[in-house]
Amino acid sequence: MIESEIEITDGLVRALLREQHPDLADLPIREVVGGWGNRMWRLGDELTVRMQRMDTSPEPQLKERRWLPLLAPRLPLPIPTPVRDGAPSERFPKIWTVMTWVDGTPLDHSAITRTDHAADSLAAFLTALHVEAPGDAPPASDFGAHPKDCTPGFEHFLHAVDIAPFSEDQIRAVWDDAVAASEWEGPPVWVHGDLHPANVVVADGTLTGVVDFGALFAGDPAWDLAAAWLLLPAGGAARFFDSYVRPDEGTVRRARGLAVVKSLFLMLMGQNGDRGLPGGKPEWGPAGRSALDRILKGL
Repeated sequence: MIESEIEITDGLVRALLREQHPDLADLPIREVVGGWGNRMWRLGDELTVRMQRMDTSPEPQLKERRWLPLLAPRLPLPIPTPVRDGAPSERFPKIWTVMTWVDGTPLDHSAITRTDHAADSLAAFLTALHVEAPGDAPPASDFGAHPKDCTPGFEHFLHAVDIAPFSEDQIRAVWDDAVAASEWEGPPVWVHGDLHPANVVVADGTLTGVVDFGALFAGDPAWDLAAAWLLLPAGGAARFFDSYVRPDEGTVRRARGLAVVKSLFLMLMGQNGDRGLPGGKPEWGPAGRSALDRILKGL
């Protein structure tokens, strides 16, 4: 068993708590379904234990520990914030973090039915998040690049996924337009970077929280604006862009192209799940196809 595949059980989580945070160790523990780079255990009613799993670097959790307490107070939707730090040990050689619980159901296991409310909520959240970041904020990496630098990934997903009934020419037209779009010319702003249906939660048919800030960086907001197509039902993107502080044309074009590649990624994860491959997420396939359909139809 390689390090990234360490078996994490309720017993291990409780043992780690007893060693490092004994005052929390007797709270009820139950696993939260889902997770890729990290897995989560609900701890009582208000906390969660975030265990590094497939991530090979501690950097995503370290970023969350450093920056989320500063971002959370000014955001209009709840986000998880660190409460306690867990250190590597003989029992578990990776870091782990106790964080606040964000109530709701992940969108990949639920649905948005109040489209206008959700679009306005997402716009308000991203307007508040997308402010100039400090000089020591984490820089962009693979998350945050201009679409022209993401073409190898686009080609990989396009050829790995069964795109029927969509037209490859239509998909390429959107992508080529994004590649030709201008660079982000504003200051680096805070960007979540990985907004997709598993990283937002919903209740009563609308958005109620945003989770998993492991990709957080300072850079191009187009990476988050792609969520208008990825998360919102038909008609939601138009409402979103009416409510968000209106971006320039180049940013919208980049965002639309990034939404395409993110949709293809969701479809690939769904395809892998349908085939029983490790890490596959069957529920992500329909979400990716729905998003791609909205993008190509201009909804």
